[in-house]
Amino acid sequence: MVPPAGALRGTPVSAFVPPEPPAYAAATLRERVARLVTEALAPAHLVIALLLLVGAHSTADWSGAGWGLLAALFCGVVPIGLISWGVRRGALTDRHIRIRRQRVVPMGASLLSVVAGVALLRVLHAPTEVGALVVAMLAGLASALAVTVWWQISLHNAVAGGTAMVLALAFGPGVLPLAAAVPLAAGWSRLVLRAHTPAQVLAGTALGGVCALAFTLLR
Repeated sequence: MVPPAGALRGTPVSAFVPPEPPAYAAATLRERVARLVTEALAPAHLVIALLLLVGAHSTADWSGAGWGLLAALFCGVVPIGLISWGVRRGALTDRHIRIRRQRVVPMGASLLSVVAGVALLRVLHAPTEVGALVVAMLAGLASALAVTVWWQISLHNAVAGGTAMVLALAFGPGVLPLAAAVPLAAGWSRLVLRAHTPAQVLAGTALGGVCALAFTLLR
């Protein structure tokens, strides 16, 4: 049974366990929309889309998109595969890894995959913007992992906040309204589904945005 919203207040941060999402048939319209937004703005989806966009923007031809696709293999596709494997084995609750303690191992394995991607892109002399973005993603993932060990920070909003920052830095202030909509929508969906507290959503957004500054320092 899903506990009432007030039951979450006063729970120690390290013991926070979000309720299981309601079955689609039993969900309200608001919850159904939130689930669709959560799925669309899943961290791996944003990572892959952002790498393709920045990759295409990094060169005068479409070769940049190829570099972005290569980076996406290590930063998005491999992590998706690891999580899907964990779900099939029953080691993980779902694709979004609802239980905090279950997140550490797949996040650690994903971190190794991103490190391998950074090394390969450097050896192959990938465009500077693509390499800088992957390093920023590495910083964000390492920071989120360090927090996740003791607190359930929102990974959706960490990636969404980083995505918004990188979009603004790479494409200019004209994309700010669209960029800002990404963490706002992700945060709204996570709160509606009670997957996180407001503090966890805000902290994730801030962490992602700060780590994304590595992109502009290295590009």
